[in-house]
Amino acid sequence: MRAEAAPRPAAGTADTADTADGTGDGAAPWAAGTARFQAAVRHGAAGHGVDPAGVSVRALGARDELAAAGPGAAIAPDAVVHLYGHQAVVGPFPAGRGRTSGCPRCLVRRWQSVRPGPLRDALELGSGTTATGEWPLPLPFVTDAVAALVAAARQRAARDGGRYPSVHLVDLETLRVDRAPLVADPECPSCGVRTEDTARAARIAVDSAPKADPAGFRLRPVDAYELSLEAFVNPVTGMLGPSVAPDLVSASTASTVGAFTLRSGSYLRESYWGGHTGGYRRSVRVGLLEGMERFAGMRPRGRRTTVVASLDELGADALDPRACGVYSDAFYAGQDVTEPFAPDVRRPWVWGWSLRDERPLLVPEVTAYYHAPGGLRQRFVQESSNGRASGGAAAEAVYYGLMEVVERDAFLVGWYGRARLPEIDPYTSRDPATVHMVQRLEMYGYRARFFDNRISFPVPVVTAVAQRIDGGTGTLCFGAGASWDPEAALGAGLCEIATDAVNLRARTVRDRARLTALAQDFDQVRVLHDHPLVYGLPAMARHADFLLAGRDPADRLPVSALTPAHRPAADLREDLAAAVAAVTARGFDVVVVDQTMPAQAALGLHTVAVIVPGLVPIDFGWSRQRALRMPRVRTALREAGLLDRDLAEADLNPAPHPFP
Repeated sequence: MRAEAAPRPAAGTADTADTADGTGDGAAPWAAGTARFQAAVRHGAAGHGVDPAGVSVRALGARDELAAAGPGAAIAPDAVVHLYGHQAVVGPFPAGRGRTSGCPRCLVRRWQSVRPGPLRDALELGSGTTATGEWPLPLPFVTDAVAALVAAARQRAARDGGRYPSVHLVDLETLRVDRAPLVADPECPSCGVRTEDTARAARIAVDSAPKADPAGFRLRPVDAYELSLEAFVNPVTGMLGPSVAPDLVSASTASTVGAFTLRSGSYLRESYWGGHTGGYRRSVRVGLLEGMERFAGMRPRGRRTTVVASLDELGADALDPRACGVYSDAFYAGQDVTEPFAPDVRRPWVWGWSLRDERPLLVPEVTAYYHAPGGLRQRFVQESSNGRASGGAAAEAVYYGLMEVVERDAFLVGWYGRARLPEIDPYTSRDPATVHMVQRLEMYGYRARFFDNRISFPVPVVTAVAQRIDGGTGTLCFGAGASWDPEAALGAGLCEIATDAVNLRARTVRDRARLTALAQDFDQVRVLHDHPLVYGLPAMARHADFLLAGRDPADRLPVSALTPAHRPAADLREDLAAAVAAVTARGFDVVVVDQTMPAQAALGLHTVAVIVPGLVPIDFGWSRQRALRMPRVRTALREAGLLDRDLAEADLNPAPHPFP
């Protein structure tokens, strides 16, 4: 579907209250206009051989469709024309060949989810919306056009064998028609297909996964998936938001970015996704996979949570989330929303699978899903997307999720422990693309530097830093990567700094006043983007001197020095087994929660959350740093033989981490 501007309020929409059924009956003039419109469309549809009783007209934007539930709130299958301002949405119609994917209720839920924030706030938090007068468009040429479209769309649906049903957007002022696919909403109260979350279903079957390229870790190229941009990104039904845009400012990668919103209590969170490759088309496809992964990881959309209990009641069948870290007592005392974890408080739990113990294990829903329902009061910690990953098989998803957990743990242990990591010479890379990108960054004024960040495990972990050569604004940019292949680990970190560094100076200049305040008072570092952006200021560079200053280029290691004990195998299951063994050998468990949504399963995708209790979790916001309270931050460097003692409080880096 061609992207258009968000629908503008026109006669028929406003900003305060309407009837609960969404028909507009609470505003008689508007309801009268739509009633005439419905009668005229039914009459016209009959002329095209359509049963007029099967054509209904309803209002969009008249009630909170995401909260409406129960039989009385259901939308009848024949409610096929929805009106909002000067626009009509026609469909979806029952599809042929027995396909039942997406219903009118799915449509109105998707439509509301992609609306601008002010309208969503009015519907979901305020008193709703109200009509401002009689709807002005029940005109003969308009009703004739809509009736003809209803007939044509019904006929098309009856013979359509596509993956997704279609809806049609009609601009009633110009009669322009656009078509958008509708991805079914698994949380839809009318047709949702979520299955019950059970211990039996929690088992992660890591089957054999032969790789097309033994040197790689992806089972299929991104082009092998049947990804429809129009189905997932459009301004009417887009699950992942209304649009995706190329970052034409980037001088290093052909990046793309999109965003969707999800409500958490009173907060409407905007969640960004994107791709960072050498071509815009590929970046869009990579971005779609990332967007679906984040959408799946925020709340249970494939399974319906069934267990509500306290940790005291569950005992050994449950993971104690305190092993994953909690905030300081001062944090909880300093605000009146988030409450500390209490083992006697009943809360929702989801089933995960322990790869170490080969058994099901209950995990707090807010630990597995980082925007689970219930609002901030239920969320004793705010998790992130760390450890969430997707792949063409369970083995692929779990492998990448585990690598991310190991990578973030190593980065934070190194940063807060101010570890003097060995430096790596990127010009010893065997990958020409790596060398070319390092040279390109130098052309833009940045020296790309890389460090061997292996701490506890034999998995290669690389910390990447783009350091502005002249020390000016846009000073430092960080990234990281982990993989059994050292070249892949280095390349992953390089991709992050190459994408972000070239835009860092402009972003720092634009936000200098606020960032300067952050640098003077770390308590003001509150959200994800604060962490990397504050290191665009030259004044923050001193906090990274432990890593960057006083280096002799002659001491740099070749990339080959990171060669691990395990070499990439022909079967990804072996690579995963080696990674799990490396982690569990140090006494840690690896817990996996299957987060796959129906829309992903239909494409052959799997999404999981990988949780390793005891490894250092990444947090955003200075007051929320669980890392500073984790025993591992003080002991890991000594246990790895990198120091001869545990760290004391005074040894820890007093500055927020710079991870993007």
